[in-house]
Amino acid sequence: MDDLRTWLAKVAQLDELREIKSADWDLEMGCLTDVCNKRTTNYALLFDEIKGYVRGYRVLTGSNSDAPRVATTLNLNPDMDSKALLASLRREIKVWNSRAGSFPVEQVTSGPVLENVHAGKDIDLFEFPVPRWHELDGGRYIGTGDAIITRDPDTGEINIGTYRIMVHDHQTTALYISPGKHGRQHYEKYHAHKTPCPVAMSFGHHPLIFGVGFLGMPPGTEYSYLGAILNEPVKVIKDEVTGLPFPADSEIVVTGWVPPGDYRIEGPFGEWTGYYASKDRPAPIVKVERIYHRNNPVILGCPPAKYPGDSSYYRALLASAMLHSELEEMGLPDIQGAWQGISGQLFLVVSIKQRYAGHARQAGFLACQSRAGAYMGRYVVVVDEDIDPTDTQEVLWAICTRSDPQSSIDIIRRAWSTPLDPTIRKPTKAFYNSRAIVDACKPYEWKDEFPKEIAIDSDLSNTVKKKWGDLLALQ
Repeated sequence: MDDLRTWLAKVAQLDELREIKSADWDLEMGCLTDVCNKRTTNYALLFDEIKGYVRGYRVLTGSNSDAPRVATTLNLNPDMDSKALLASLRREIKVWNSRAGSFPVEQVTSGPVLENVHAGKDIDLFEFPVPRWHELDGGRYIGTGDAIITRDPDTGEINIGTYRIMVHDHQTTALYISPGKHGRQHYEKYHAHKTPCPVAMSFGHHPLIFGVGFLGMPPGTEYSYLGAILNEPVKVIKDEVTGLPFPADSEIVVTGWVPPGDYRIEGPFGEWTGYYASKDRPAPIVKVERIYHRNNPVILGCPPAKYPGDSSYYRALLASAMLHSELEEMGLPDIQGAWQGISGQLFLVVSIKQRYAGHARQAGFLACQSRAGAYMGRYVVVVDEDIDPTDTQEVLWAICTRSDPQSSIDIIRRAWSTPLDPTIRKPTKAFYNSRAIVDACKPYEWKDEFPKEIAIDSDLSNTVKKKWGDLLALQ
């Protein structure tokens, strides 16, 4: 498996990397990352010589904000555009799914992450240039593009999730996990028995590990799925304290315990919704027992922001391809495409070729409660096969011209939400929201009679472009 440094070298060869020197960990790195990510042409940013820190202690952001970098992460052709990359991902996911159980981890006793090992009084989380990403953040967050490793105490299954980690002090972090996520289920099981939960936290690694961590895979499958993508087992080291397996090629790994009943105030934190929706509140802590890191380590940062944020593009491609695959596995016929491009899972679009009455509603309801779409959704729109689900203008045109509010919208109530939901007034004991299923397809029973769209003949279009293309830059 390539490590993060191999990935950096490949991205630099593609002219997709910019090195930034002398930025301040306090807000400047977060601001520059956000400004860069909102440009059509953007770059991965590698921060070095960070204010107050020695040269070589670095932070990477924007790792997967465009097609060439995502393709590099997934070992695909970096010359593909977004549509070609999405189509390639749909094909590859079928292969990965078919062999996901064939790659158990390979346990090793050495790896680059063991170049430095700290315990006891030598533990210092502020050895690393931990950023304060947003102005109103309640602290410095080392964990944004992370991989948090936990174990189910009942089944022994290992989970890799992406959860936010704020540094409280030199030897303690927060651990914030939304309700329903696997990592939270794990520590709640331990705490129900009044025992501490073991945790290993990787804060620098190949971006592929981060991608699998945020996808919400079935329990215990992340390492084997990584192996399926890589076509080789992931090499892991067993932590001497917690017994948890962490990637041997990680840049920084922190291990310790989540004690029951020990909470400190965490947050607020600017999240992927574009809001500080979850207020500061008590959250579990991690008492750090070991820090492992490479020489000149790199933190993989992924600061959330109002769309488009650092992970928006990466998440959209992977989650959309996974949603398409899930719907096919459920037996939904004639799916033409699926897309989660606007603010992640808040707005899902599924394109189908209608085969029977009720087909569009079926697609909407299945997408709404699929593994890829169930968490904090808001709108699911189903469109006909002539509509490109990745084109927001086309989707809005279909909604406005093919749906009727009274008959085309269904509502699901009390669905799975999260404290990150800005529409939920806090405090509250449970986090529910509703989902709108919008049928923006032509009515099935008279779709062949539906008014014809205005269309321009392709031969005429080509003739016009040749005749006046130079004048109007139409070529």
